[in-house]
Amino acid sequence: MTLHNKVAVVTGGASGIGEAVTRIFVERGARVVVVDLQQEAGDTLVADLGDAVAFLRGDVSDRAVADRAVATAVERFGALDILVNNASASRVRPFTEQTDDDWKLALDTGLFATRNFMLAAYPELRKARGAVVNFASGAGIDGQPNQASYAAGKEAIRGLSRVVANEWAADQIRVNVVSPMAKTAGVAAWAEANPEQYALSAAKVPLGRFGDPREDVAPVIAFLASDDARYITGQTLMADGGAIKLR
Repeated sequence: MTLHNKVAVVTGGASGIGEAVTRIFVERGARVVVVDLQQEAGDTLVADLGDAVAFLRGDVSDRAVADRAVATAVERFGALDILVNNASASRVRPFTEQTDDDWKLALDTGLFATRNFMLAAYPELRKARGAVVNFASGAGIDGQPNQASYAAGKEAIRGLSRVVANEWAADQIRVNVVSPMAKTAGVAAWAEANPEQYALSAAKVPLGRFGDPREDVAPVIAFLASDDARYITGQTLMADGGAIKLR
């Protein structure tokens, strides 16, 4: 599988799963515009990966940032073939305690950021017959407690992705969704603080562990973005060790 000469925008691409996606994309021949708020992490990526990466510091909830990301891809690399909407933020509280600000945070950085980046990218993706990879979560599919705003936003992204997959099929743009379970830095910190709870959670996964962002999740996203997946659209692919089995 190759991404040779492909150009991608990856939101939240400087840390966690997003960083793993950025690195594997570059390894497979792509050039990447990374959109993230973490300047230091972005600078590290540029230092490590050189001219294959352009870093744009920005808040994905800002529509203007989506427009700048697409413009950067075209100005720096000449095209845009792939959009990966990875970034999102949320707060964990019971449904009855979640505030309007909690809902705004989850929806603005998740659902509406996904919408805005897709709209901004559409003209270039149409030229390239490109691919979009959006992110869902087991929190929404399985209804995890204390995740109402995040889960609602993630399930809305799945619905949006199915609609747009149908609408953009005429332009040969593929739109898919990945739902990962990965041991990111945040999960690793939680596991260290709560080893018994982590072990119980991992034991519920048929493969017996949380995935590695680089080895287990990023290659799935690279596949969906590549021409090897050219006949796949409108799907949710679970990269979660078998924890959730969609029907």
